[in-house]
Amino acid sequence: MAQPAPGTPHDPGALQPLLPSDPSAIAGYRLLGRLGAGGMGVVYLGRTGTGELAAVKVTHAEQADQADFRARFRREVELARRVASPWAVPVTGADPDAPEPWMATAFVPGPSLGEAVREHGPLPERSVRILGGAVARALAAVHAAGLVHRDVKPGNILLAADGPRLIDFGIARVTGETGLTSADMVVGTPGFLAPEQAEARAAEIGPAADVFALGCLLAFAATGRPPFGTGALDALLYRTVHDEPDLAGVPEPLLDLVRECLAKEPAARPTAEEIVGRLTEDTPGAPADWLPAPVVATIAARSAAMLALPDIDPTAPGTAPDAPAKPSRRGFLLAGAGAAVLAAGGGAYALLNRRDDGDGKHPAPAARKTWAIGVLADLSGPAQEIGRAQERGARLAVEKFNAVHKGSPFTLELKVSDDRGDRTGALAAARRLTTDPSVIAVLGPTSDDTGIAALPAFEEAGVPLLTTSAGYNLLTLRDVAGPPNTTVLRAIPNHIMAGTFLAWSATLLPQIRRPGVLEERTDDQYSWQYTGGVRFGFKQAGIKPHFRVVPARATDYRRIIGEMIDAGIDAYIHNGVRSTAVLAARALTELGFTGPRFTGQHVFGNRFLKEAGSAAEGWFVCAPVIDPVQRAADPKQKPADRKLTQDFLDAHRKRYGTAPAFYTGESFDVVELVTTWLATSAARGPLTRKGLWDALRKQKYTGAMGGYEFNERGDLRGVGTFLYGVQKGAYKLLGSAPPEPANKKSGKS
Repeated sequence: MAQPAPGTPHDPGALQPLLPSDPSAIAGYRLLGRLGAGGMGVVYLGRTGTGELAAVKVTHAEQADQADFRARFRREVELARRVASPWAVPVTGADPDAPEPWMATAFVPGPSLGEAVREHGPLPERSVRILGGAVARALAAVHAAGLVHRDVKPGNILLAADGPRLIDFGIARVTGETGLTSADMVVGTPGFLAPEQAEARAAEIGPAADVFALGCLLAFAATGRPPFGTGALDALLYRTVHDEPDLAGVPEPLLDLVRECLAKEPAARPTAEEIVGRLTEDTPGAPADWLPAPVVATIAARSAAMLALPDIDPTAPGTAPDAPAKPSRRGFLLAGAGAAVLAAGGGAYALLNRRDDGDGKHPAPAARKTWAIGVLADLSGPAQEIGRAQERGARLAVEKFNAVHKGSPFTLELKVSDDRGDRTGALAAARRLTTDPSVIAVLGPTSDDTGIAALPAFEEAGVPLLTTSAGYNLLTLRDVAGPPNTTVLRAIPNHIMAGTFLAWSATLLPQIRRPGVLEERTDDQYSWQYTGGVRFGFKQAGIKPHFRVVPARATDYRRIIGEMIDAGIDAYIHNGVRSTAVLAARALTELGFTGPRFTGQHVFGNRFLKEAGSAAEGWFVCAPVIDPVQRAADPKQKPADRKLTQDFLDAHRKRYGTAPAFYTGESFDVVELVTTWLATSAARGPLTRKGLWDALRKQKYTGAMGGYEFNERGDLRGVGTFLYGVQKGAYKLLGSAPPEPANKKSGKS
């Protein structure tokens, strides 16, 4: 899925101070603060000599060194400059050939349509009509310039007092052009793209696709929800292509027009110019009278905040306030889908490099006497059992380092931040660690949701994040047209691969011919990714499952499971969370189902055994962790490997008085991977964050729980999934999941 290029003007309320390494000026723009960061660079708020504000996007020099990137950036500038409309944000300056290419667009201090609807609810009919007319005018100008925008969505519409503005031409293309994107790549934002985009029918994507997106936009503005719903990407794409839109709540006078915009066939949709003609009230009668009062108040407050912004002192020594200046290369580090800008004074210097890597005029940093390993974990929320295990594993690794390396030039501390399993506070919890200059790497997060929310903090600061429990693929998988991940090392398989290994584990039972696969959407990202992996795994084995999708928090599992049994299933696969797996386990028992039952990571744990009781007996559960007690007792382990596991067990029992919980050993290993590298490297120069992710990624490490090796994306190589059977109320380790389907190996079809 292609993601729009960064550079969208951000909420002025989120304006961040410039870092010491940031420039104070770019060409004729005096920089007042940072609006945000993205995969291509940093977006600053700039002011011209005459007082106009601009969003100034500056790319990383490392990015600009890539030939295809510079071509894409130049293309974005050229396409944006083609559009002449009062309802499209104009480009006010650019230099695609600069060492760090930059582009400035007029700054709009109002909220996006998406933000306004989330904060204040749907817009009234007149506002929707004016919104639609203005955006249609902007699209008419886009299409007249021979372009297709391809990403008309609420986040790309900014609301100003005198009308809306269309922004972001990062993935626009010339009509009929296909060379810059893969023919089978879906480009745009699910829920606001046309069927031809959803099916990647590149030859059919033209101006009518923008009209379809405008129809989605109008429905969203009028009702507060996208017309094809929300949820998993695959479900959104399917509904866009096959289902009728949900237009309940769209005002009657607009209903026919919105329906026509949402026609499945491109030729059946009106043109942007025709829409302008049908929305007669297409401009505000007076400033700000086109929006509800709460939205107007937001615009006014942000405009006032912009007027109150003072000038600032230069951030780089010797930079004249009004002189053109470019950002130093030492200020930037490519760090994944959100750009990372390193803060001088924040511990962000060149790894193992004794001198500054910029102009050579600054002294080398003094070596730190104390470094810290951070832990970002859920210690008091829904996944606290895992989070506390992770904190214990990290603490043991740090204590071991300090005991073994008493002559090291530095000591290690452990700094812990509790995100409570709440994505709304995860970013702040992460920044408590990433803004601490002593924190060189962080173990975490515990969950997918908090990981995605916290990721920008690590990307901005250049701090490696190592996870032993977050399997969401987008933590490491980036858009093919954007920068690679250089922030996260994932010590477990992503959910799609884990689902594949689960399916292949099921093929070890030769009697399975028609497994029933239930996708339960309480945790939607997890469930659809697991289902995708299961689908692929069974396809490789030549097995055709019976699939069933149920809404979040469905409770009538006796009926649901009964229907699956009536469909002839001989095995059951639960792709959902623990609470619904308990309901499924009870229903299967009550209905007398005797076939094997399988489930995955988000069910694994002692709470499933306790809550399901006897109904859990006989289940097979795949998890990304090993029981260290069972591993130490395994006679097939090499003596050296068994000793590593036993030493860890002894240390845990001595420190905590019990055997370790699941996820403790893997967290111990991952932190020891970091500390082992730090101990080896300290003798060669001052340690810093820069370059550490890549250095760790290249390690081949054997720890208490097994071996760790990462691919170029930062994902774990190998299987990394382990199969357990529930026997007498406990998990019995059966071994690693198979690396390919058993049926395929045996030739069974």
